[in-house]
Amino acid sequence: MKRSSLGALALATLALTLAACNNKGGTASTGKQDTLVVQQSSDVPTLDPGATYDTGSGQIVENLYETLLTYKGSSLDELEPLLATEWTEGKGGREYRFTLREGVKFHTGNPMTCADAEYTFRRNLVTNHADSGNWFIAESLLGTGANANDDKTITWQRITDAVKCDGQTLVFTLPKPDPAFLAKLAYVGQSIVDSKHAAEIGEWDGTEATWKKAVGTDLTNSPLSQKPSGTGAYRLVEKSATSVTATAFDDYWGEKPKIKNVLISRADELAPRIQAFLKGDADLIETGGRAVIKAQLEGKDGVVVLDDLPDTTASALSLNQNIKGKAIGSGKLDGQGIPANFFSDVDVRRGFVAAFDIPTYIEEVQTGKGEPRNFLLPETFPGYDPSVEAAKFDPEIAKAAFQRAWGGQVWDKGFAVNISYRAGSVPAQTAMEILKKNIEALNPKFKVNIVAKAWSDLLKAGNAGTEPMITTSWAPDYADPDNFVHTFYSSEGYYNPRIGAGDQQIDAWINEARSTTDTARRDELYSQIARRAQELALYIILPSNPGFVVHRDNLQGVSEATYNPMTSFTTGTLWRKLSKS
Repeated sequence: MKRSSLGALALATLALTLAACNNKGGTASTGKQDTLVVQQSSDVPTLDPGATYDTGSGQIVENLYETLLTYKGSSLDELEPLLATEWTEGKGGREYRFTLREGVKFHTGNPMTCADAEYTFRRNLVTNHADSGNWFIAESLLGTGANANDDKTITWQRITDAVKCDGQTLVFTLPKPDPAFLAKLAYVGQSIVDSKHAAEIGEWDGTEATWKKAVGTDLTNSPLSQKPSGTGAYRLVEKSATSVTATAFDDYWGEKPKIKNVLISRADELAPRIQAFLKGDADLIETGGRAVIKAQLEGKDGVVVLDDLPDTTASALSLNQNIKGKAIGSGKLDGQGIPANFFSDVDVRRGFVAAFDIPTYIEEVQTGKGEPRNFLLPETFPGYDPSVEAAKFDPEIAKAAFQRAWGGQVWDKGFAVNISYRAGSVPAQTAMEILKKNIEALNPKFKVNIVAKAWSDLLKAGNAGTEPMITTSWAPDYADPDNFVHTFYSSEGYYNPRIGAGDQQIDAWINEARSTTDTARRDELYSQIARRAQELALYIILPSNPGFVVHRDNLQGVSEATYNPMTSFTTGTLWRKLSKS
């Protein structure tokens, strides 16, 4: 089958799949009018909320499951009830009591009760795998981001004291106030799961007798990932290596979705995606970035481009100072590879940073939109200091840095380094190509090899610390600058330990910033962190990039007023808020 036929083939496959499906959620019909079709290059690593920590998975999970709270409209800081109906705060910000919505069913038909919410949060605290997003809820509820394997002070009693049911009221007890706690509850990874169903299919049973065996469990390919049961407006029909199909849940408690079926299809190559989109066989696609939109999509019949949306994502090329595995070639500075600690020399990092042509990247990838950033914190967030000068492209500075690096050995002997990007991501590939060209132009002994990898493979490699350099991006879990600064720069954060880039002074400033409610002091600390991180050249920081959505003109519900960047799906909305004409 030709790749150009993927759109039609996907729709045909969906028709057969849904026609054969007749379970508790109801029988689905199909057709272009009642099917939302999305084509993208990334796969979907998991459908278990307890393991969801990437946008590819999040965009599905947020539609199959629901959280206690959600963001109101397009607001980044105003929350409203979802599975909860109301909540109260007490004990000086250390206790929260949630009244849960009645009459809510899971996709299995099981009624949602407080026991399900209690199980959900205890499961997240117990498992808390290093690659999940449960560290930040554990910080709030247990006072540590670790699990019980890594922190022996964590006991079953501490976990049960932190979250429990008082009748049908869910009660959280925090060791100390956390001003970001409510926002953390809106994160997709804290979605409420069907505890009865989970136990039946082989998940942790939620008891004290078995909790220690479940500590640190990687839930990526869990039974619940294979057979999800949420309260969301859509239920899973099928997940394969190349697609996810879902259909509207007939017993959904809220307003019924207007679009019956959803197909998320993996299409690695850009050209077939564009062809399917222009033919109307796909409603939304991964476009390949602004340059592609301008050259091939803008102004075409049936195409709508919604631009200049809020940018709340921070991206960079990471520089791994402690590379594990076999991605280092010879492992020596001999022109055939690099040592595992190659990037631990600050002059190596400064050389790579100064060799990245930010103006060219902005022009080629973002069609001139966006500005250089001085910090891995969006300028839309408090704490960003525009007075800190961003790194500049300067081949002479890069050359001088490389001549100093490793006592002159880098310049004399050269190196060969592999850098990886997500297959099908034109912006990431272009960034790597710009860097390769400029690095290799400095010295004929410098070799940069660009490698394309599947999204799930790249995630695993990045988490394992085996990649010398990858594109690292962060969309906020909750709307507070700490979510970016701690994530990227703290030695106890998410990305920093994976690239061995800890700094004691930065750690001290971060810990102070996250323990004070003094806004002015926090701003001052973040400015200091930005300056020191710039001096240490910890990342190649990519510029800001205003958001955009490209969709077919028969898709309604996509607008600046409805777009919320905290939502993972490309439209900044949930599927249930969209319709087709």
